[in-house]
Amino acid sequence: MATTHTSSIPFTADDLLSNHLGDFVDECVDLHGDKKAVSCVLPTGHTQTMTFNELGRYADAVAAYLREELGLVSGDVVALQSPNALAYLVVACGVFKAGLTITNVNPLYTVDETNHQLKDSGAKVWFVIDVFGDRVANSVAGTGVERVYKLSLLDFYPTAQRMLLGAAMKYVKKAIPAFEGELAGSMRSVINTGLKHLKRVGDTSRYREGQSINDVAVYQYTGGTTGRSKGAELTHYNVVANLSQGDIREEKLEQMESDTMLLILPLYHVYALAVGALSSLRNGVHVVLMPVPRPLENLRHAFENFDISILPGINTLYIGLMQETWFLESPPQSLRACYSGAAPLQPATADAWEKLTGQQIYEGYGMTECTCAVTAMPFNKPPKRGTCGTPLPGTELRIVDGEGNDLPVGESGELWVRGPQVMRGYLNNPNATSETIVDGWLKTGDVGKVDDEGYLTIVDRIKDMIIVSGFNVFPVDIEDVLTQHPDIADAAVVGVQDPSTGERVVAYIVGNQDKLSEQDVISHCRDHLTSYKVPKTVRFLEELPKSPVGKVLRRELRDSANELVDA
Repeated sequence: MATTHTSSIPFTADDLLSNHLGDFVDECVDLHGDKKAVSCVLPTGHTQTMTFNELGRYADAVAAYLREELGLVSGDVVALQSPNALAYLVVACGVFKAGLTITNVNPLYTVDETNHQLKDSGAKVWFVIDVFGDRVANSVAGTGVERVYKLSLLDFYPTAQRMLLGAAMKYVKKAIPAFEGELAGSMRSVINTGLKHLKRVGDTSRYREGQSINDVAVYQYTGGTTGRSKGAELTHYNVVANLSQGDIREEKLEQMESDTMLLILPLYHVYALAVGALSSLRNGVHVVLMPVPRPLENLRHAFENFDISILPGINTLYIGLMQETWFLESPPQSLRACYSGAAPLQPATADAWEKLTGQQIYEGYGMTECTCAVTAMPFNKPPKRGTCGTPLPGTELRIVDGEGNDLPVGESGELWVRGPQVMRGYLNNPNATSETIVDGWLKTGDVGKVDDEGYLTIVDRIKDMIIVSGFNVFPVDIEDVLTQHPDIADAAVVGVQDPSTGERVVAYIVGNQDKLSEQDVISHCRDHLTSYKVPKTVRFLEELPKSPVGKVLRRELRDSANELVDA
């Protein structure tokens, strides 16, 4: 009998907010009507806002276009590749309303990576941002994509602004390359034609008739727990259940219609799409999108023009904001809820943020294969630092050893998860599915532990663990110590082979002071860590390599560290 750690709140079908994401969007629009739904803030400071009714109507137009003009049918896949923009939510909601399946593509992907996802997902239609235009022809080669539609950050902006800013982006900044490949249309042409079809068909709910809650809503691609990028099959049940789990939780954040959320994290990532956009739409929260968040100076426009009350983020975002002079001089007074996910929150970051803003950061844990959230920090008490909360309703956790045996409370082992948010499997990859999901339990590949109060702590990724002289060393432990040093802004740790100890610890440091030396770093670690955890090599960088979500790219650091060894 498995030893499980569960929420005290069960989850049943009666708790579902909806039975289909298309219906979910309709219900959000009906609930909030002419209230502001979403705004987009460009690096220039130009802002455009869309109401719930406008979002619903434009999404209906997209749905009608896909079904009536293109003749797509249930099960067909639409790919969407764009940074955060008004068009992103319009297309995504339109795909859901059309009863089709969406696959979100990272806008920073290379041609090869994009080609793989388009091919593997079986996408027939691709909405792509114009800055990717010169790579379209090579990206679609050998795929099933039949039509490509061009998006712009300026879609839905007033005509005069669109023309003026578009000319500047294309001819002055040279940010919009010549389009290479066959183009079927633009966002404007899709909306205009779709609205004509909409007059005839009236209600897009007809497209969802006969569909099952267990149909796939999203193919969300991830490196996953077993290697190469794979498509996690997330059903309507998975996504709606995960949103519903947060909604019925007793200690949840009470979102209000007066709230404004700043969504910096990219919508192609499930954390931003689910916890950020969809959850906010349900609660009538005004979402402010940032399509170009870097440099972080760009965020200043959002904080100056909106009373930001909710901020979902990640450790590196909070660190970055606290290094911005404009933010330090005038921390936002409207903030009332900050939370973190997607990567571990370092205690030093949480302490510094609370000191500056007066707000605590509430950490959660999730992964793509679990739709988004697995645990969340209770909002009715101060966050328990170093942990990422307790299981969501209906979610079960196990901590197991290498043979799959349950471990006692407080001991570290691999985290397994079971619940309504666990994906159906990996698309076109039954072997990876069977290796990852066993009897409904998803093997996360993360090392975790659960304390006697039911709080989960993620120790590290199994593959990131370093073995020094037979001892298990977790990079997060060392990184937490490193970032406590007043002159260290950011840090990451990897392991490399060592002939005498098996592996040794290499630390990469982003320093606040030029005077910081390798010996300073090592001495600091010796004061706080046992000897085998102390880095043997320290290297300084201007910034750590990170994904668009803010996760440290340890593979790049390992490659760099191995070059040091081989040199």
